[in-house]
Amino acid sequence: MNRSTEIYRRRINLVIDHLNDHPDRSVSLEELASVAYFSPFHFHRIFVAMMGETVNTFTNSMRNEKTARLLRFSERSIADISSECGFSSSATLSRSFKQSFGISPDRYRKGEDIKNSKIRKDLQPVTDYHCNLKQKELEQRFLVQIKQLQERRIAYIRVTDAFKEGVVIAAFAKLIDWSKGAGLFGSERIFGMSKDDPEVTPKEKYRYEACITLPKNFKVGPDSPVQVTVLPACKYAFTTVSGDLSLVAAGINYLFDTWLINSDYECETQPGLEVFWIRRMYVTGAISICKLVSRLNKFITLRQRNYSNEKKVLLTIK
Repeated sequence: MNRSTEIYRRRINLVIDHLNDHPDRSVSLEELASVAYFSPFHFHRIFVAMMGETVNTFTNSMRNEKTARLLRFSERSIADISSECGFSSSATLSRSFKQSFGISPDRYRKGEDIKNSKIRKDLQPVTDYHCNLKQKELEQRFLVQIKQLQERRIAYIRVTDAFKEGVVIAAFAKLIDWSKGAGLFGSERIFGMSKDDPEVTPKEKYRYEACITLPKNFKVGPDSPVQVTVLPACKYAFTTVSGDLSLVAAGINYLFDTWLINSDYECETQPGLEVFWIRRMYVTGAISICKLVSRLNKFITLRQRNYSNEKKVLLTIK
Protein backbone atom coordinates (compact mmCIF):
# COMPACT_ATOMS: atom_id res chain seq x y z
CA MET A 1 0.00 0.00 0.00
CA ASN A 2 1.54 3.31 -1.06
CA ARG A 3 1.52 6.42 1.11
CA SER A 4 -1.40 8.08 -0.67
CA THR A 5 -3.62 5.00 -0.34
CA GLU A 6 -2.71 4.74 3.34
CA ILE A 7 -3.75 8.35 3.92
CA TYR A 8 -7.09 7.76 2.22
CA ARG A 9 -7.64 4.56 4.20
CA ARG A 10 -7.01 6.36 7.49
CA ARG A 11 -9.46 9.12 6.62
CA ILE A 12 -12.15 6.64 5.58
CA ASN A 13 -11.59 4.86 8.91
CA LEU A 14 -12.58 8.11 10.62
CA VAL A 15 -15.87 7.96 8.71
CA ILE A 16 -16.46 4.33 9.74
CA ASP A 17 -15.76 5.21 13.38
CA HIS A 18 -18.20 8.13 13.16
CA LEU A 19 -20.94 5.91 11.70
CA ASN A 20 -20.33 3.27 14.38
CA ASP A 21 -20.63 5.95 17.07
CA HIS A 22 -23.94 7.31 15.71
CA PRO A 23 -26.05 4.36 14.50
CA ASP A 24 -29.24 5.93 15.85
CA ARG A 25 -29.41 8.93 13.51
CA SER A 26 -29.07 9.85 9.88
CA VAL A 27 -25.67 11.30 9.05
CA SER A 28 -25.40 13.51 5.98
CA LEU A 29 -22.70 13.12 3.35
CA GLU A 30 -21.59 16.66 4.18
CA GLU A 31 -21.05 15.69 7.82
CA LEU A 32 -19.10 12.57 6.86
CA ALA A 33 -17.01 14.51 4.38
CA SER A 34 -16.16 16.97 7.14
CA VAL A 35 -15.15 14.14 9.50
CA ALA A 36 -12.70 12.81 6.89
CA TYR A 37 -11.54 16.26 5.69
CA PHE A 38 -12.76 15.58 2.16
CA SER A 39 -14.57 17.89 -0.22
CA PRO A 40 -18.32 17.16 -0.01
CA PHE A 41 -18.39 17.14 -3.79
CA HIS A 42 -15.90 14.26 -4.08
CA PHE A 43 -16.41 12.41 -0.79
CA HIS A 44 -18.92 9.78 -1.86
CA ARG A 45 -16.96 8.75 -4.92
CA ILE A 46 -13.85 8.31 -2.75
CA PHE A 47 -15.81 6.26 -0.19
CA VAL A 48 -17.11 3.90 -2.88
CA ALA A 49 -13.62 3.53 -4.35
CA MET A 50 -12.15 2.62 -0.94
CA MET A 51 -15.00 0.50 0.47
CA GLY A 52 -16.52 -1.04 -2.65
CA GLU A 53 -20.03 0.06 -1.67
CA THR A 54 -22.03 3.23 -1.15
CA VAL A 55 -22.36 4.99 2.20
CA ASN A 56 -26.04 4.06 2.24
CA THR A 57 -25.34 0.35 1.64
CA PHE A 58 -22.58 0.33 4.28
CA THR A 59 -24.78 2.11 6.82
CA ASN A 60 -27.74 -0.20 6.22
CA SER A 61 -25.51 -3.26 6.64
CA MET A 62 -24.11 -1.88 9.89
CA ARG A 63 -27.62 -1.17 11.22
CA ASN A 64 -28.96 -4.58 10.19
CA GLU A 65 -26.04 -6.35 11.85
CA LYS A 66 -26.59 -4.44 15.09
CA THR A 67 -30.30 -5.25 14.83
CA ALA A 68 -29.46 -8.95 14.58
CA ARG A 69 -27.37 -8.80 17.75
CA LEU A 70 -30.09 -6.98 19.69
CA LEU A 71 -32.82 -9.34 18.47
CA ARG A 72 -30.90 -12.42 19.52
CA PHE A 73 -29.28 -11.20 22.73
CA SER A 74 -31.76 -8.75 24.26
CA GLU A 75 -35.46 -8.53 24.98
CA ARG A 76 -35.90 -5.00 23.68
CA SER A 77 -38.98 -4.40 21.56
CA ILE A 78 -38.75 -4.05 17.79
CA ALA A 79 -39.75 -0.40 18.20
CA ASP A 80 -36.90 0.27 20.65
CA ILE A 81 -34.40 -1.54 18.43
CA SER A 82 -35.52 0.37 15.34
CA SER A 83 -34.93 3.66 17.19
CA GLU A 84 -31.52 2.61 18.54
CA CYS A 85 -30.35 1.37 15.15
CA GLY A 86 -31.46 4.44 13.22
CA PHE A 87 -34.55 3.13 11.42
CA SER A 88 -37.49 5.50 11.05
CA SER A 89 -40.02 2.86 12.11
CA SER A 90 -40.47 -0.81 12.97
CA ALA A 91 -41.80 -1.41 9.47
CA THR A 92 -38.68 0.12 7.92
CA LEU A 93 -36.49 -2.07 10.12
CA SER A 94 -38.43 -5.20 9.15
CA ARG A 95 -38.17 -4.48 5.43
CA SER A 96 -34.45 -3.74 5.61
CA PHE A 97 -33.69 -6.77 7.78
CA LYS A 98 -35.61 -9.17 5.52
CA GLN A 99 -34.00 -7.73 2.41
CA SER A 100 -30.53 -8.26 3.90
CA PHE A 101 -30.98 -11.66 5.55
CA GLY A 102 -33.94 -13.28 3.86
CA ILE A 103 -35.98 -13.74 7.05
CA SER A 104 -38.11 -11.45 9.18
CA PRO A 105 -36.89 -10.04 12.52
CA ASP A 106 -39.60 -12.03 14.33
CA ARG A 107 -38.49 -15.34 12.80
CA TYR A 108 -34.85 -14.57 13.58
CA ARG A 109 -35.67 -13.70 17.20
CA LYS A 110 -37.61 -16.96 17.56
CA GLY A 111 -34.48 -18.88 16.66
CA GLU A 112 -34.46 -19.38 12.89
CA ASP A 113 -30.86 -19.16 11.78
CA ILE A 114 -29.72 -16.83 9.04
CA LYS A 115 -27.56 -19.67 7.71
CA ASN A 116 -30.77 -21.37 6.57
CA SER A 117 -31.21 -18.50 4.15
CA LYS A 118 -29.52 -18.46 0.76
CA ILE A 119 -27.94 -15.18 1.84
CA ARG A 120 -26.13 -16.96 4.68
CA LYS A 121 -23.97 -18.95 2.25
CA ASP A 122 -21.55 -16.03 1.96
CA LEU A 123 -20.93 -15.82 5.69
CA GLN A 124 -18.13 -17.40 7.66
CA PRO A 125 -19.14 -20.84 9.00
CA VAL A 126 -19.11 -20.62 12.77
CA THR A 127 -18.69 -24.38 13.16
CA ASP A 128 -15.19 -24.44 11.68
CA TYR A 129 -13.60 -25.08 15.08
CA HIS A 130 -14.75 -27.69 17.56
CA CYS A 131 -13.48 -28.83 20.94
CA ASN A 132 -15.22 -31.70 22.68
CA LEU A 133 -15.07 -30.98 26.41
CA LYS A 134 -17.53 -32.16 29.03
CA GLN A 135 -19.47 -29.63 31.09
CA LYS A 136 -17.36 -30.12 34.22
CA GLU A 137 -14.16 -29.69 32.24
CA LEU A 138 -15.49 -26.48 30.71
CA GLU A 139 -16.33 -25.01 34.12
CA GLN A 140 -12.88 -25.85 35.47
CA ARG A 141 -10.98 -24.66 32.41
CA PHE A 142 -12.88 -21.42 31.74
CA LEU A 143 -13.22 -19.62 35.05
CA VAL A 144 -15.20 -16.42 34.43
CA GLN A 145 -14.59 -13.19 36.33
CA ILE A 146 -16.15 -9.73 36.12
CA LYS A 147 -13.72 -6.86 35.71
CA GLN A 148 -14.25 -3.11 35.44
CA LEU A 149 -11.99 -1.44 32.87
CA GLN A 150 -11.33 2.28 32.95
CA GLU A 151 -11.54 4.54 29.91
CA ARG A 152 -8.37 4.26 27.83
CA ARG A 153 -6.98 5.79 24.69
CA ILE A 154 -6.00 3.07 22.25
CA ALA A 155 -4.13 2.82 18.96
CA TYR A 156 -5.46 0.44 16.34
CA ILE A 157 -4.85 -1.01 12.88
CA ARG A 158 -8.08 -2.04 11.15
CA VAL A 159 -8.21 -4.74 8.49
CA THR A 160 -11.04 -6.11 6.33
CA ASP A 161 -11.56 -9.70 5.11
CA ALA A 162 -10.21 -10.75 8.50
CA PHE A 163 -10.97 -14.46 8.01
CA LYS A 164 -8.52 -14.60 5.12
CA GLU A 165 -5.38 -16.44 6.14
CA GLY A 166 -2.64 -14.16 7.41
CA VAL A 167 -4.62 -10.90 7.41
CA VAL A 168 -5.04 -10.54 11.18
CA ILE A 169 -1.56 -11.91 11.90
CA ALA A 170 -0.06 -9.30 9.58
CA ALA A 171 -2.00 -6.55 11.35
CA PHE A 172 -0.68 -7.62 14.75
CA ALA A 173 2.85 -7.95 13.38
CA LYS A 174 2.63 -4.39 12.10
CA LEU A 175 1.18 -3.16 15.41
CA ILE A 176 3.84 -4.93 17.47
CA ASP A 177 6.63 -3.59 15.26
CA TRP A 178 5.27 -0.05 15.71
CA SER A 179 4.79 -0.50 19.47
CA LYS A 180 8.38 -1.65 19.92
CA GLY A 181 9.66 1.40 18.05
CA ALA A 182 7.43 3.61 20.20
CA GLY A 183 8.65 1.97 23.42
CA LEU A 184 5.21 0.62 24.31
CA PHE A 185 5.60 -3.11 23.80
CA GLY A 186 5.75 -4.97 27.09
CA SER A 187 4.25 -2.16 29.16
CA GLU A 188 0.90 -1.67 27.38
CA ARG A 189 -1.88 -4.18 26.72
CA ILE A 190 -2.29 -5.65 23.24
CA PHE A 191 -5.74 -6.85 22.24
CA GLY A 192 -8.05 -7.37 19.28
CA MET A 193 -11.70 -6.54 18.72
CA SER A 194 -14.34 -6.43 16.01
CA LYS A 195 -17.64 -4.58 15.73
CA ASP A 196 -18.83 -7.18 13.22
CA ASP A 197 -20.54 -10.51 13.87
CA PRO A 198 -19.59 -13.51 11.69
CA GLU A 199 -23.19 -14.69 11.94
CA VAL A 200 -24.40 -11.73 9.90
CA THR A 201 -21.38 -10.09 8.22
CA PRO A 202 -20.08 -11.58 4.93
CA LYS A 203 -16.59 -12.86 5.58
CA GLU A 204 -14.96 -10.69 2.92
CA LYS A 205 -16.34 -7.61 4.72
CA TYR A 206 -15.56 -8.76 8.26
CA ARG A 207 -13.43 -6.16 10.03
CA TYR A 208 -10.96 -6.71 12.85
CA GLU A 209 -8.87 -4.25 14.81
CA ALA A 210 -5.45 -5.01 16.26
CA CYS A 211 -5.13 -2.65 19.24
CA ILE A 212 -2.79 -1.48 21.99
CA THR A 213 -3.51 0.76 24.96
CA LEU A 214 -1.69 4.10 25.12
CA PRO A 215 -0.20 6.00 28.06
CA LYS A 216 -2.24 9.03 29.10
CA ASN A 217 -0.24 11.75 27.32
CA PHE A 218 1.30 9.66 24.55
CA LYS A 219 1.22 11.36 21.15
CA VAL A 220 0.95 9.41 17.90
CA GLY A 221 2.69 10.98 14.93
CA PRO A 222 0.83 11.79 11.69
CA ASP A 223 2.93 9.29 9.72
CA SER A 224 2.23 6.44 12.13
CA PRO A 225 0.54 3.26 10.75
CA VAL A 226 -1.95 3.37 13.63
CA GLN A 227 -5.00 5.47 14.40
CA VAL A 228 -6.24 6.56 17.81
CA THR A 229 -9.64 6.26 19.47
CA VAL A 230 -11.05 5.95 22.99
CA LEU A 231 -12.24 2.72 24.61
CA PRO A 232 -14.92 3.79 27.11
CA ALA A 233 -15.04 2.66 30.72
CA CYS A 234 -16.91 -0.63 30.81
CA LYS A 235 -17.50 -3.85 32.68
CA TYR A 236 -16.40 -7.16 31.14
CA ALA A 237 -16.87 -10.84 31.82
CA PHE A 238 -13.62 -12.58 30.97
CA THR A 239 -12.01 -15.98 30.89
CA THR A 240 -8.48 -16.95 29.88
CA VAL A 241 -7.65 -19.52 27.20
CA SER A 242 -4.27 -21.03 26.40
CA GLY A 243 -4.29 -23.32 23.38
CA ASP A 244 -5.34 -23.62 19.75
CA LEU A 245 -8.37 -22.17 17.96
CA SER A 246 -10.59 -25.06 19.00
CA LEU A 247 -10.04 -24.12 22.66
CA VAL A 248 -10.64 -20.44 21.92
CA ALA A 249 -13.93 -21.40 20.23
CA ALA A 250 -14.81 -23.58 23.23
CA GLY A 251 -14.17 -20.65 25.56
CA ILE A 252 -16.38 -18.37 23.47
CA ASN A 253 -19.16 -20.96 23.36
CA TYR A 254 -18.96 -21.58 27.10
CA LEU A 255 -19.11 -17.87 27.88
CA PHE A 256 -22.32 -17.52 25.88
CA ASP A 257 -24.00 -20.91 25.94
CA THR A 258 -23.49 -21.73 29.60
CA TRP A 259 -22.09 -18.98 31.79
CA LEU A 260 -24.05 -16.00 30.47
CA ILE A 261 -27.51 -17.55 30.56
CA ASN A 262 -26.95 -18.72 34.14
CA SER A 263 -25.52 -15.42 35.37
CA ASP A 264 -27.00 -12.14 36.58
CA TYR A 265 -25.65 -10.36 33.50
CA GLU A 266 -26.67 -9.65 29.93
CA CYS A 267 -24.60 -8.63 26.90
CA GLU A 268 -24.15 -5.05 25.88
CA THR A 269 -23.96 -4.25 22.18
CA GLN A 270 -20.36 -3.00 22.20
CA PRO A 271 -17.62 -5.30 20.88
CA GLY A 272 -15.82 -7.78 23.08
CA LEU A 273 -12.05 -8.11 23.29
CA GLU A 274 -9.32 -10.70 22.84
CA VAL A 275 -6.49 -9.68 25.16
CA PHE A 276 -3.05 -11.15 24.42
CA TRP A 277 -0.72 -11.66 27.36
CA ILE A 278 2.91 -10.60 27.07
CA ARG A 279 5.79 -12.16 28.95
CA ARG A 280 9.39 -11.00 28.63
CA MET A 281 8.81 -8.98 25.49
CA TYR A 282 6.96 -11.60 23.48
CA VAL A 283 3.32 -12.55 23.12
CA THR A 284 2.39 -15.83 24.79
CA GLY A 285 -0.29 -18.22 23.63
CA ALA A 286 -2.68 -17.10 26.37
CA ILE A 287 -5.75 -15.08 25.41
CA SER A 288 -8.32 -13.53 27.71
CA ILE A 289 -11.73 -13.57 26.03
CA CYS A 290 -13.74 -10.61 27.30
CA LYS A 291 -17.36 -9.67 26.71
CA LEU A 292 -18.93 -6.38 27.73
CA VAL A 293 -21.80 -7.05 30.14
CA SER A 294 -24.18 -5.23 32.43
CA ARG A 295 -26.37 -6.29 35.33
CA LEU A 296 -29.74 -7.69 34.36
CA ASN A 297 -32.32 -5.07 35.19
CA LYS A 298 -35.30 -5.96 37.34
CA PHE A 299 -37.69 -6.09 34.40
CA ILE A 300 -35.65 -8.73 32.59
CA THR A 301 -34.82 -10.70 35.73
CA LEU A 302 -38.51 -11.19 36.53
CA ARG A 303 -39.40 -12.40 33.06
CA GLN A 304 -39.27 -15.94 31.78
CA ARG A 305 -36.49 -16.12 29.20
CA ASN A 306 -36.16 -18.81 26.53
CA TYR A 307 -32.56 -19.44 25.53
CA SER A 308 -33.02 -22.83 23.90
CA ASN A 309 -32.59 -21.42 20.40
CA GLU A 310 -29.83 -18.95 21.32
CA LYS A 311 -27.51 -21.88 21.88
CA LYS A 312 -27.26 -22.28 18.12
CA VAL A 313 -25.63 -18.87 17.80
CA LEU A 314 -21.94 -18.05 18.11
CA LEU A 315 -21.44 -14.34 18.69
CA THR A 316 -17.71 -13.89 18.31
CA ILE A 317 -15.92 -12.25 21.23
CA LYS A 318 -13.35 -10.18 19.44
